[in-house]
Amino acid sequence: MSCAAVFAYHDVGVRCLRVLLDAGIDVPLVVTHRDDPNENHWFGSVATLSLGRGIETLQDPEPEILQRKLREIAPDFIFSLYYRRMLPMEWLALAKRGAFNMHGSLLPKYRGRAPVNWAVLMGETETGATLHEMVAKPDAGRIVDQESVPIGEDETAAEVFRKVTDAAEIVLKRSIEPLTKGTAELRVQELDKGSYFGGRKPEDGRIDWSKSAREIHNLVRAVAPPYPGAFTEGMKINKTQIEPDRPAPFGRLGPYREKGAWFAACGDGKVLRLLEVEPIP
Repeated sequence: MSCAAVFAYHDVGVRCLRVLLDAGIDVPLVVTHRDDPNENHWFGSVATLSLGRGIETLQDPEPEILQRKLREIAPDFIFSLYYRRMLPMEWLALAKRGAFNMHGSLLPKYRGRAPVNWAVLMGETETGATLHEMVAKPDAGRIVDQESVPIGEDETAAEVFRKVTDAAEIVLKRSIEPLTKGTAELRVQELDKGSYFGGRKPEDGRIDWSKSAREIHNLVRAVAPPYPGAFTEGMKINKTQIEPDRPAPFGRLGPYREKGAWFAACGDGKVLRLLEVEPIP
């Protein structure tokens, strides 16, 4: 039986940890995060699952404690499943048969943080999940397997994330046997054909009305609840619809009200219907 130390968080962490356990992988240690009280917790709890299965579970442990634990366990594998921190190379080296991360994009595109949000923001029509080898650079190691999912032109990042979570589960189920048998064929990433993006802050949801209707629509979708949301002065905007045939009012940009409904004029001369708005105190 193969042994794995698992670093996990969020829905991908919950679902993929369950895949490992159901496949008969021995998981003596799960490392996860304490929930941030300032964050909207709309996702599942890795700690609840692992503790419920009687697994030793550490939440944001001190590095020295964690390194000692990993040395004691001497795992065959280390899996990082939406864990929010990079793992030091000296930890990865303790996995006798390899250390692997599940990333929420079709690598090498959208390496880095918040890959699903960035893919929606950039107007992509597909994304996916990739299981890859962990190396010193983020999301740069050889690819084990990946699965694509479509992005609808009006889908929010949360809706896409649910599909990416399904894809992550599919990828891991497919990969367990090749990894444990030593038959997995890893392929090197062509990093020059990819992209890297950093994390996003709530302030990044501020709308620039000089941009096109499509760009603003994509921003709204990318940060819609349960994420912090897109906003303008005095108003949070959670859902929009492009109105290609509606004439924009002359000489103004931004929100306006017409016959009891909210609209917004954008920099390309097109109009968005603001379907869900809420005032900002």
